[in-house]
Amino acid sequence: MQTMKKQHYLPRFVAPVYQPGEDSYFLAGDLGGTKTNLALFRATEGVLDLVREETYASRNYASFSEIIQHFISEGTTNAPQRICIGVAGPVVKGKVELTNLSRELSEDEIRQVTGIQSVALINDLEATAYGLATLSPSQLITLHRGATDNMGNMAIIAPGTGLGMAGLYWDGKHHHPFPTEGGHGDFAPRTDLDILLLRYLQEKYEVASWERVISGPGIVAIYEFLRDIKGMDVPSALEAAISSGDPAAAISKASLEGKVPICVKTMELFVRYLARESCNLVLKMKATGGLFLGGGIPPKIASLLETGDFYHHYLQGDRMAELLASVPIHIVNNDKSALWGAAYYAGLLED
Repeated sequence: MQTMKKQHYLPRFVAPVYQPGEDSYFLAGDLGGTKTNLALFRATEGVLDLVREETYASRNYASFSEIIQHFISEGTTNAPQRICIGVAGPVVKGKVELTNLSRELSEDEIRQVTGIQSVALINDLEATAYGLATLSPSQLITLHRGATDNMGNMAIIAPGTGLGMAGLYWDGKHHHPFPTEGGHGDFAPRTDLDILLLRYLQEKYEVASWERVISGPGIVAIYEFLRDIKGMDVPSALEAAISSGDPAAAISKASLEGKVPICVKTMELFVRYLARESCNLVLKMKATGGLFLGGGIPPKIASLLETGDFYHHYLQGDRMAELLASVPIHIVNNDKSALWGAAYYAGLLED
């Protein structure tokens, strides 16, 4: 059972209102291009309790509504009264086309297949933002404490299958999450090597966005650039590991072991680019309340982010170094924060 504890470095949200003396049941989801997590939560007087959870391979199903139907039909416990799904793409008028899977989903479709009327689709980074309210201190890795009395807007940047970003507007009493599609903004080169990488990416994709370098596929793109353009050596054992599994995971693993120069250089660049765009995001949102690194990648490379290179490059914000230094920076060490955030948001819906 997990309570909604408030920490000074976590956002302050309007609390969900539950029916006194009654349990409410919510179906929460985190739908992505690779996998779909669904869970049933019980909510009682401000407390969320995870009842059941399943993970599905997104591509193994013809539609996401089919996954939702499958989850509900397999349940032997209470049926959900509300549904909130975090999705990897822009939600417009209750509809979304998932950016990295080319599939559509709508709130009306979910209502039709489930018979449940209280349904919401929200961006997965918006869900991650709400999920911050459910975290315990042990689920955060602090890279920089910043000013401990800071209040204000917050920001999240989350590299994984893609690159998600979100903001949390501070109204003086509460934070209000909002999604962005900032990951699709233009990659901004700063060095001669960056310019070569930009040209390489433009030949492959035409538009070189930040997502092309700060994501799982981005790790692979940087690696291939160093191999094909800079001529760095690729050991046969690394080639075998890349071809037989997850290429980004193989590259980052070899980098963490410090044995393969091309992998070490790949992740050095990845960390620098993540720091640069983190700086950009904080400046654009004036996120003095805090920066959170979410998504699947940062917790796995925490040791690389803790070396000081990330923070060094993050501070390179023209004349705003003092403001940047005041911002607390944390890694979200919980890969289910978007799922819990969707459950939290469901508590804000009306039956």
